[in-house]
Amino acid sequence: MENDRYREARQRMLAEIRSMAQETGAFAPTHISEQVLEVLARVPRHRFVCSTDEAQAYDNHPLSIGQGQTISQPFIVALMTELLGLEREHRVLEVGTGSGYQTAVLAELASEVFSCEVVPALAARTSKLLDELGYRNIHLQIGDGSQGWPGKAPFDRIIVTAAAEHLPKALLEQLKPGGRMVIPVGETLFAQDLLLVTKSADGKLQQRSILPVRFVPLT
Repeated sequence: MENDRYREARQRMLAEIRSMAQETGAFAPTHISEQVLEVLARVPRHRFVCSTDEAQAYDNHPLSIGQGQTISQPFIVALMTELLGLEREHRVLEVGTGSGYQTAVLAELASEVFSCEVVPALAARTSKLLDELGYRNIHLQIGDGSQGWPGKAPFDRIIVTAAAEHLPKALLEQLKPGGRMVIPVGETLFAQDLLLVTKSADGKLQQRSILPVRFVPLT
């Protein structure tokens, strides 16, 4: 099997994710569910990085994927996925397709994933890869993800993989009552917080800061 040579690297990655989850403190989950970890073990992360970085694919740090974008640290992917609390019937909006790794993780857990990418060349490359890997419940759109995907709204869950200066109004409007959104927010690279936003059944919004993060800016 192609993935056999990465078996030990994947196991190290999962062990580091478990360890970091226990160290993050009271504002983040003290563990990552086995369901999420099983997905991270299954999705071939080495396919989503540049060929020159394949040896580092399962290391617990971000990597450049070109076009000024990065593939997020595995722990952050696990944490954001865990915070979403995905169920199989959920429809998810992802803002920032990037490498497609987070997209694939979402697709393993949800019914449908609607993902927006602003960089055309990156969107084309990622779309081809996701198709090669057999994902049929992912829908990609090139455009300004901060405006969401009105034609497919509302969404049970929304995940934003780039830092916004503030909570985008359009995304809040496209989140279903009872829904959750996970988004990094901050005006500079060194002052960002990962937020969990929930919308109650009557439409009231609440937000909770999870931990400090560093993401490329939302464009």
